[in-house]
Amino acid sequence: MVQKSPLHTLQELAHTRVDEATRRLGELMAGEQAAEVKLKLLQDYRKEYSSRFMENARNGIDPNAWRNYSNFLAKLDEAIGAQQFMLERSRQATAQGQQSWVAENTRAKAFDTLNERQEKLAAARHEKFEQRQTDEHAMKNFRNQHEGEE
Repeated sequence: MVQKSPLHTLQELAHTRVDEATRRLGELMAGEQAAEVKLKLLQDYRKEYSSRFMENARNGIDPNAWRNYSNFLAKLDEAIGAQQFMLERSRQATAQGQQSWVAENTRAKAFDTLNERQEKLAAARHEKFEQRQTDEHAMKNFRNQHEGEE
């Protein structure tokens, strides 16, 4: 079995960390998108409910219904505010996730570059070794031929 170099092990670990950061970033982005959808739904519902309230108010409604509409609109406004806060937190988390992914990806690329350099150096050493072996073999054959002529 071929022994892995410590650098290769670090390279594999870095790529595992990139994969994990990618997965986390995907989850964060999906969460942000879901928060945006929920906020839009709340805003659309508030707009629709407000229109219904205005229409009923024009046609005349009793004070109890007016109070119910107003209270419900206030609750919708609270929910919208809370959702806007959640969306902002989700956006911040996504931005941090992107920074984390960039850092992990940069680290992995650095290990890739170092590993590539190490492999090129090893290949060059092996090539020199093979050339030296070939030269020694040729020299040995040359000596044997000349010794045989004498």
